[in-house]
Amino acid sequence: MILVNTDYISGKELEMLGLVRGSTIQTKNVGHDITQSFKTLVGGELKAYNEMMDSARALANKRMIQQAEALGADAVVNVRYATSAIMAGAAEVMAYGTAVKFVNN
Repeated sequence: MILVNTDYISGKELEMLGLVRGSTIQTKNVGHDITQSFKTLVGGELKAYNEMMDSARALANKRMIQQAEALGADAVVNVRYATSAIMAGAAEVMAYGTAVKFVNN
């Protein structure tokens, strides 16, 4: 599956199939929340939260691709990501784009 953040793929004529999306809401466990809160006192990267967000983006991508494959898509164009805080330590990540099929491969 090809994923691009443009509305075209060079050299390909595209047939739009529709909007596809994937999302997840993830949180870290309480132990990580406590240790990460100490980081705010001294500064530095919050590695546990980076890992959580990487995992959330990967899962949202996977779910978006599954929707595209169910439509028979060859690619997803104009891929975008949105995030929002749900509560302290929890975030939603959504991946979305337009599923397309190649015309005259």
